[in-house]
Amino acid sequence: MSAPARSRIAGTGSHLPARVLTNRDLESMVDTTDEWIVARTGIRERRIAADGETTSDLALAAARNALAAAGLRPGDIDLIVLATSTPDMVFPSSACLLQKKLGIRHGAAFDVQAVCSGFVYALATADQFIRSGMHRRALVVGAEVFSRILDWKDRGTCVLFGDGAGAVVLEASPEPGILSSHLHADGAYADILNTPGHVSGGGVTGDPTLKMDGGAVFKLAVRVLEESAHEALSANGLAVADVDWFVAHQANVRIISHTARKLGIPPEKCVVTVDRHANTSAASIPLALDVAARDGRIKRGDLVLLEGVGGGFTWGSVLIRW
Repeated sequence: MSAPARSRIAGTGSHLPARVLTNRDLESMVDTTDEWIVARTGIRERRIAADGETTSDLALAAARNALAAAGLRPGDIDLIVLATSTPDMVFPSSACLLQKKLGIRHGAAFDVQAVCSGFVYALATADQFIRSGMHRRALVVGAEVFSRILDWKDRGTCVLFGDGAGAVVLEASPEPGILSSHLHADGAYADILNTPGHVSGGGVTGDPTLKMDGGAVFKLAVRVLEESAHEALSANGLAVADVDWFVAHQANVRIISHTARKLGIPPEKCVVTVDRHANTSAASIPLALDVAARDGRIKRGDLVLLEGVGGGFTWGSVLIRW
């Protein structure tokens, strides 16, 4: 009897819009300074999608890069899971629009909405489909145009976010790959990070811009990320010292450093890219993962811990043997 299928990452890709918005640029827009933003968040610049540039457009570029890295064609993919909180439209899903742009006419395609934990949720979902034998190769994407749901007069939020996309190709393999995934949510914290507007009667009702209690988010994020990391390692009989690379959601360098310090992970094992693209929500983990894979930091056999946390409140981890 053959061993059950597992899944492994065969290629990574990412894409950022062309327009760069620096902290200095923001100084002329809101009451803030480059020094304050860098000190509090580690962010130096973010990318902003052009007019008419959609989530599925960003996803398409990242997907093509991931497919090229894997040595595959679009037709080799039989599942697309796209994590986003800023879809192109109410429906169809951005995953279906991406499928069309790639020229794929078979398999399944759907969106996952778990905000900044979206990529972790999407990767865990695709992994289960491959383990079940239902699909062989999945394109897992995180893509966002958060610039369109920001209040550009709110200095507490507009300086934090940017647009971008990241993707991985996940394929069936006789050996992992993905060792385990661990997902959590607690809707009781919905009020500390949300975008409360919605479409009704042909118009937007409520406030369609992002709202956040930064202090509450910070405290909760550090706590649940620490807990989730221990959960993932314990489930696999591994210790913190076994982790080669820590790739956390790129929201704020202070959240990453505080979590790593509490876990006992040294700074040199943390992948940090938030300085160059800010918080890209569901795109941030695959963006950081692609950077570290392409610059040679992440190597075959390395143990990689991915962690996401975001509105919902949602959080989770995926432990990978590269």
